[in-house]
Amino acid sequence: MVSIPWLDPLDQTQGFPPAEHALTEPDGLLAAGGDLNPQRLLNAYKNGIFPWYEAGHPILWWSPNPRAVLFIHEFKFHRSLRKKVRHAGMRVTFDQAFPDVMAECARTPRRGQHGTWISPEMLQAYTLLHHMGHAHSVEVRDDSNNLIGGLYGIALGRVFFGESMFSHCNDASKIGFATLLCHLQDWGFRLVDCQQATHHLTFLGAREIPRADFLQLIDRDIRMPGKPGPWHCDESLPVADWKPQIPPKT
Repeated sequence: MVSIPWLDPLDQTQGFPPAEHALTEPDGLLAAGGDLNPQRLLNAYKNGIFPWYEAGHPILWWSPNPRAVLFIHEFKFHRSLRKKVRHAGMRVTFDQAFPDVMAECARTPRRGQHGTWISPEMLQAYTLLHHMGHAHSVEVRDDSNNLIGGLYGIALGRVFFGESMFSHCNDASKIGFATLLCHLQDWGFRLVDCQQATHHLTFLGAREIPRADFLQLIDRDIRMPGKPGPWHCDESLPVADWKPQIPPKT
């Protein structure tokens, strides 16, 4: 019987096992237990690990192989989406309603998924990270100021670790995502962690890479100076006309 390490929730100095020790079945399961203390969460993301578990069960920590990522210069900004950005009349903001975005992500049904992994405990933990300047939200609103789409994630250095998105209107989350990527490129980011591949993300340009390559990339980019929070959406950036660019070599 295969076992995984148990993390002591009372020991905030306890580190994670190396991501390479994660199981292959289920893919990426690395450890269990611990808590969602900010120090532990940030340590997890820095090492390519994230929590994902059902409410009422022990916290499970994952680092799948391969890893789904989106290199910003590979974003597929389809013509139809550019048209929506230009003419749909949706307004995009950053970091103005983080708890609401996360709550909507929890409430939005997912195909093939029963319930949500975004428990009240997770909402509280990530909202704390938001107040600390590490977690960020993207809000998409209609002309009546209703929240119709959005996403949230963690930023460390120049890596954005995407967590979840929702949409109550066609392409609302895609518009928010395109706007975010335009800003991330402007701020010197190169990579968005998508965790696991989905049809939706693959359509937008995400692809899988070996976990070892992913760990090497984030180790480089999280050491670079990031973008202090709270984030603000720069309305002067021409999102509809934005062309993803290959970043300069460093």
